[in-house]
This record gives sequence, structure tokens and C-alpha cells, in this order.
Amino acid sequence: MSAAAPEDDWRRLDPRTVLVTALVMAGVVAGVAIPATLGLSRWLGLPLAVLWALAGALLVIAAAAGADRVRWHRTRYRIGEQRVELHTGLLLVKRRSLARTRIRTVDLTANLLLRLLGLVTVRIGTGEQGHDSTLTLDPVTRAEGERLRRLLLERAAAPPSGGHREGELAVLDPRWVRYAPVSFVAPVLGGAAAGAVMQISDWVGAQGAVIAWVGDLFRETPLTWVILGLVVAALIAGAAGALGLWIEMWWNYRLEREPGGTLRVRRGLFTSRSISVEEARLRGVDLVEPLGIRLLGAARLEAITTGLAKDHEGQSADHNTLLPAAPRPRADTVAADVLREAVTPTGATLIRHPYAARGRRLRWSLATALAPLLLLVLLGALLTPVLLWIALGCAVVFLPLAVALALDAYRGLGHALSGRYLVTRSGTVRRSTAALERAGVIGWTVKQSVFQRRAGLLSITATTAAGGGAYTAYDTDASEGLTFAAEAVPGLLEPFLERPAHRRATGP
Repeated sequence: MSAAAPEDDWRRLDPRTVLVTALVMAGVVAGVAIPATLGLSRWLGLPLAVLWALAGALLVIAAAAGADRVRWHRTRYRIGEQRVELHTGLLLVKRRSLARTRIRTVDLTANLLLRLLGLVTVRIGTGEQGHDSTLTLDPVTRAEGERLRRLLLERAAAPPSGGHREGELAVLDPRWVRYAPVSFVAPVLGGAAAGAVMQISDWVGAQGAVIAWVGDLFRETPLTWVILGLVVAALIAGAAGALGLWIEMWWNYRLEREPGGTLRVRRGLFTSRSISVEEARLRGVDLVEPLGIRLLGAARLEAITTGLAKDHEGQSADHNTLLPAAPRPRADTVAADVLREAVTPTGATLIRHPYAARGRRLRWSLATALAPLLLLVLLGALLTPVLLWIALGCAVVFLPLAVALALDAYRGLGHALSGRYLVTRSGTVRRSTAALERAGVIGWTVKQSVFQRRAGLLSITATTAAGGGAYTAYDTDASEGLTFAAEAVPGLLEPFLERPAHRRATGP
């Protein structure tokens, strides 16, 4: 169906949305009803508590299904020649529309329940931030979702450039799963698992028994080994959780270039996701290397593009990730294919920053590590010598670590110009190598503190409407940084530069 086709009639969402809502609410109610029933049984007895919980669950499920039935009845949408329209609401009727010429994203998402029923949620957006820039159709059939995606993203075919292929650019390699346990998600999930055990035991009135069991288990074990054992157990649980989360998010991953200049990422095991990135809005790529996966020689690739810094609901959700953690050479190859370049700019040789930048990082890092240690020493002198021993142990561990991270952060600093792109690199815990299209730079911000001025350094930031909005070369040599900015986008910074008198042009 072409963009010039006559207007479609008004259409409704799939009526099975009521069934989906009832089943989802049943799962939520079941999770709440179990601890509620156990709590009520202490006063009412188990049989009566079960009856009350069952009656309440049925009432909540019926109310949710009824409300969704009304929503379905009052919701309709239409794809016209010029606009996409959505009408919904009962007491407060909402009539919203988007101009078809401004639509840049049509993403399809389906959790396991929707997939079993052959349904998807369609989010149509203009690539801008804000609720008013997105229309959500939840749910429609998968065939209808694909029809809408093809229809609304239909563009004139992009001219070939650089001989780069169309079609599949990257596909999942199961060996990449080895990078999941070393992500920063693992310790977070480990802590969450420990908290969940304590919360569930409290619901069933067994928290005291769990604590007593752990105490009996380690009764003859020194405290240091107890703490170390619990930390290791939490890390193992977190690594297992991170592994499962990675498989759920990235299984069936595929990156494709479609006719018309659209990059499409498809992924997900239980919840399938289809995310489209229009190449016309692509301003570069960001090669991200968190410390854990960088130690294993891997990186992930993110798109620098307008409107995809956050997902359509305003929350960060990997919507700009083009490639999950993969070997660094593979990430560079995909970056070159995405940018239609023979050689990836993320692999360019970067200009090293002055040694004064290393000194600044050492001072910052040591100050950050010493501040809590000095507090412990002060409290130890006032309260108990035990805190002094704790401070000593922390100093032995954290001071060398602070120095190592500072030196690594300095080694990571760099900037360069590579063809159509300017490249900046910084960070240690999260190292970022951003290749930003020079034509996408809309301004420069130059910052120089008193300490930077004394050291002959400055930080120069390229501002853009894409990605994070700002990409900075930190602590460059003052003259080198200004020259870098002036050459990257000729004419943008020159009016603000002071040049020696003998180099100024004179009038006739």
C-alpha cells in the first residue's frame, strides 16, 4: 500500500486486549493474594481467608477487564494520506494525530502473552521527546503491526554509498553471552536477590528463622570469611541473573538495513522487540566499553541519532543499542557498515592529551578515595580503634585501585578528526568512543577552570541535537583543543577566537 493511497477507514484495536488484561491482572493478583491470604489466616483461619482472597481477586480482575473493554470500545485509529489519527477516552476524549511526514519510528513490542496470541504493541513516534510525539496502539495483530511499520516508514530508496551491503549487518553469536556475567548489572541483581529472600521470608513469617539458620551455618566461621562468603554468593546469584536477563533481551538478535534507508534491530526471547532507526537521522555511533567487558576485549555499539536517547515512555531502555557486547573488532566492523564507511572512525588513531591531564585525574581519584578514609580515622580516634583498622584495610585496597583507575582514565583520553567525523574518547569505568558527524555539530562549549588555565588545559564540548546532546574532549591542550574544534566545523568557532595581530587579515 503506497503513501498516496486513499485514506483507510477507522479501525479498532484487537478485541483480545480484554483477555490479555484479565490474564495479566490474574497474575498480579495471584502474587499479591498469596501473602495476603497467609496474613489473613492468622485472624480468620485458612478456609475463610482463602474465600475472602478469592472473592477480592475475582472482583479486581473483573473490574480491570471491564475497564479495558470500555477502552477498546472507545479507541479507534486511522492512517490517512497526511496524518495518523488516534481517538480514545470515555469521560475525557483525546483526539491526537501525527503528520506522516514527521514520523520517524514505528516500533513493535510483544511480551510472551501477546506473542502466544499473535499480537503486538505498536508505538509510532516522530523521534522527538515527550508524550505528545508518540501514538501507542496496544494491541493489534502482528500482521497489522508489520503493515503499519512498512506503510509509515516507506521512503524513497536511499542511494548506494561506499558499496556497503543492504540486508543483514549483524546476527547473534551465542558466544557473546560470556560477557553478560561481567556487566555492572550482576552485583545489582545479587543484592536484589538477597533482599527478595528476606522480603519473602517476612511475608511467610519466617524471617527470624532464616536469619537464625544463616547464623547457625556460620557459627564457627570467622566474620571476615562470613562476609566474603555472602558477597561471593550474591555475586554468583547476580551473575546468573545477568545471564538470564541478557538471554531474554538479546536472543534472536538481528541488525538489518532495509530498503529506503532504515536500520532495524530485532531481539528478545520472551518479549520480542523490533526497533527502527532511520539513517537520515543517524549522526554517528558510540562505542561503549564498560570496565568488565573491556577487560575481556569487548564493546557494545550505540546509535547517535535524534530522538532515541530515551524510549517512548521516557525511560532509558537500550533503544539506541545497535549491537550488544561483542568482540571489539566485530563492533568496529559493524560501526563501519552502519556508517557506510570503508574504515570505522571509532578505530582512528587519537591525539594523546598532555601529562597535566594525568595529574588532574590522579588528584581527583585520590581525593575521592581519601575522603571516607579520613572520616573513618577521625571517628576511630574519637570512638573506637576498630574503625582505625577498618580504615587501614580500606586504604590498602582502595588507594591502589584509585591510582590504577586514574591512570587508566588518562590512557583512555583522546580526540581526532576522521573523515566526516570527529572522535572523542574518555572514561574508565564506562569508556566511550563517540564518532559524531561533523555536520551534526550545532555549537561548541569551551570550559576552562582556574586550575585548567594554570595547567594549559581546557575541555571542549560539541553540542548536537542527537544522542546525549554533548560530546566532550576533556583536558586537551588549550591550543590543540581550539584547533580541533575550528577544523572540525570550519567557520563555527572562528568568530570567537583571538589570533595574534600579525596573522590577522588587513583591509585594503
